[in-house]
Amino acid sequence: MLSKLMTLGAMIGAGLMMVSTSLPANAFYPVQAVTGTVEATAAPVAEKAQSISVQAAGEQTLVRDNYTALSLRESLFLKYGNRNWSYTNDPNGTIQWPFPIAVPITDGYGPRIAPCGGCSTFHHGVDFTPGYGAAIQAIADGVVSSVDNGDWSYGENVIVDHVINGQKVQSLYAHMMRGSIRVVVGQAVKVGDEIGQVGSTGESTGPHLHLEIHINGVPVDPFEWLKANAN
Repeated sequence: MLSKLMTLGAMIGAGLMMVSTSLPANAFYPVQAVTGTVEATAAPVAEKAQSISVQAAGEQTLVRDNYTALSLRESLFLKYGNRNWSYTNDPNGTIQWPFPIAVPITDGYGPRIAPCGGCSTFHHGVDFTPGYGAAIQAIADGVVSSVDNGDWSYGENVIVDHVINGQKVQSLYAHMMRGSIRVVVGQAVKVGDEIGQVGSTGESTGPHLHLEIHINGVPVDPFEWLKANAN
């Protein structure tokens, strides 16, 4: 009996050994453990790559402030450089221009770049350039109130007092030729009378007549005043 039991046990043990060696190792693992292992070793999901949009330089629209840099000379030219200096003189008028016929004008009333070391940056007169030695005439009837033979500023100059339209008007004639003044203080003059001759005395860059008009002691634009009053 004992011998038969031992033989049966040996046969059962041999059978179990055959089963254990023929099945894979994971056959006895729980299903959940196997699934988790598969998930853990699955291939990673590819992420969406970043992208950069580059715009061509020619396609860009640049917005700039609407500013323009101008020099003082350019600004003054735009404001005064293109003025119309045309005029006519009536030799029979009671108020006339300082020359019998129209002559060139090279500088007007207003701010400017000083043309010389002693010249002003605000021009209170108008510069007429008829040529050296041209006769200068009184713009209206009046009385000579000043004669100056100075070597600086206005150079040789004359001031004539007038009463026009009930106002005290003074006309100043400057930079006259040395020794050319034809009038004296207190002398009554008529429109068209010769005051002196065009020169370049005082603070001057060339032969010209610098004419100023003062109304009740205040300088005004001589060109505009003569345009409005010469007849």
